[in-house]
Amino acid sequence: MNTDKYKIDEDSKIDLAKHSTEGVGDPADKKNGVAVMRKNIERMAELQSMLYAQDVHSLLIVFQAMDAAGKDGAIKAVMSGLNPQGCNVTSFKQPSAEERDHDYLWRHQRALPERGRIGIFNRSHYEEVLVVRVHPSILQAQALPAEIKEDPKVWDKRLRQIRNWESHLVENGTHIMKFFLNISRDEQRRRFLSRIQEPEKNWKFSAGDLKERAFWDEYMKSYEAAISATSTADAPWYVIPADRKWFARLAISEIIVKKLESMDLHYPTVSDEDLAALIQAGKLLEAEK
Repeated sequence: MNTDKYKIDEDSKIDLAKHSTEGVGDPADKKNGVAVMRKNIERMAELQSMLYAQDVHSLLIVFQAMDAAGKDGAIKAVMSGLNPQGCNVTSFKQPSAEERDHDYLWRHQRALPERGRIGIFNRSHYEEVLVVRVHPSILQAQALPAEIKEDPKVWDKRLRQIRNWESHLVENGTHIMKFFLNISRDEQRRRFLSRIQEPEKNWKFSAGDLKERAFWDEYMKSYEAAISATSTADAPWYVIPADRKWFARLAISEIIVKKLESMDLHYPTVSDEDLAALIQAGKLLEAEK
């Protein structure tokens, strides 16, 4: 699969209406796609083991999307083969009182993956330039100086701060990749109806989901601004067609494997001295037979 077309070039201005939500022109063979994804999951597990053993790099994977786009399912499916000891998923809800008393990046900094580990943000620091931008009353309720709340360039400044923060992380060994699951409004409607009509899915739906759907256009504009301003060569955004769940998961798995393979991962080399000690230890264990 050619996943390069989903990558957003640095400093490009995007129009999400021009990005496919179905993966038009891509293979539509679900059975084969699922089989390829399983191979990718196996390969990802091998590479994660090297990442952990090498203990030099870390990988941060960010997922953003509109409600019902399939973030949770994608994380569960694509990351199913990873060793839980080397992977952590953080879902960012409304900030706590302690978190509100710090700058908006503070809680995300605390959740970053350690060297050798993979960190997954299910929603992320981008909520501060998405939901807060769509609902300005949230910004006004934050404990910030009046000049910040009233600054007409506050969103441009926050996007610059995020871009600089991610650049800092990359320059200190944290690799970053960001996925926007691009679902159509019609497909979101169908998934919402499924959650309402099928009893086993009722728990997934809340009135708040429908409320946020009314701000669809505002969210699209905010996503376009955020992705355009913060997709860089070192911390790129990928706009993934999400109307077909299996296809989105396949594309994500392909991109993550390619990223891990580009990181020059390998198991640590054993020194001659350590190798001699290993051989001696083996001989002692063999002698116990």
